[in-house]
Amino acid sequence: MRTALLQGSGRPGSIVENLKVLDEAAGRAAAAGAGLLAAPEMFLTGYAIGDDIARLAEPADGDSADAVAEIASRHGLAVAYGYPERDGETVYNSAQLISADGTRLANYRKTHLFGCFERDHFTPGEQHIVQAELNGLTVGLLICYDVEFPENVRAHALAGTDLLLVPTAQMHPYQFVAESMIPVRAFENQMYVAYVNRVGREGEFEFVGLSVLAGPDGVARARAGRAEQLVFADADPVFLAASRETNPYLHDRRPGLYGSLV
Repeated sequence: MRTALLQGSGRPGSIVENLKVLDEAAGRAAAAGAGLLAAPEMFLTGYAIGDDIARLAEPADGDSADAVAEIASRHGLAVAYGYPERDGETVYNSAQLISADGTRLANYRKTHLFGCFERDHFTPGEQHIVQAELNGLTVGLLICYDVEFPENVRAHALAGTDLLLVPTAQMHPYQFVAESMIPVRAFENQMYVAYVNRVGREGEFEFVGLSVLAGPDGVARARAGRAEQLVFADADPVFLAASRETNPYLHDRRPGLYGSLV
């Protein structure tokens, strides 16, 4: 499945403008043959927007979700995007996957919140494995800091995730995550990992870009630079099956020795 990563921060504080950016990117991605467009963490509203997070938060099936579904169906490709989700009085840092026909396939709430900023504005989610079937692949969702915990990614591997989507807001000085950790996560867990980042300065944060789609061989299929960019790579189920056949990590595990980890 040809996958497009939309690296950028959109227009922080404006859902209307960010939907326009998403629409334009979806058109470009569809024209290039992509079946999936992935946008960064909190793309819908912006990340460093303070109390506007709570003001702009919407239900998973709210008006903005309907607008993204319309974009997906009009361009004929699936869309994954980050947004602040409101559920009653509770606000989550969430990511949603919508199919090419506009169906809401999966909604994930970030389980590992990073730093005081996120802990002040969000409640952590409790469901660590969220998946959906898309174009012959099992697609899983994590958000940013979640992927830095090896247990999260291994849990997805054991649950059969083929392509792990990770909308992120990864900032300086932690660029080694994009440069080094993501290809290793893909290799040690035998899956594709799509890590799509914000870019540029936003409030107190400097987002570093470097979005990457890494394959199960640990090789980056696509890697963005430090500017707004739309990059493409393929998640190939045939190559994935062959890689899993030859890589022994998941077969050679000895779970009986790991009880102390939990």
